[in-house]
Amino acid sequence: MGFIWTIIIGFLAGVVAKFLMPGNQPGGFIVTTLLGIVGAVVATLIGQSIGWYQPGDGAGFVGAVVGAVILLALFRAFGARR
Repeated sequence: MGFIWTIIIGFLAGVVAKFLMPGNQPGGFIVTTLLGIVGAVVATLIGQSIGWYQPGDGAGFVGAVVGAVILLALFRAFGARR
């Protein structure tokens, strides 16, 4: 059941991140879900390195959204230009 919640929260975090970033972001349902899941992982790693989270703790929904926004910003800065 935890895996299903990870997918649901990842999708919701990806949708919110895409809503917060101006402009057109690529990807559909799967890319949005992966964006949110990877955003949560990025936020967890950054939070653990700063000391906000203990080992074994994960970032919450807000952290996942922040991580996804960071990933979108990095993709926009260094991604393929059309």
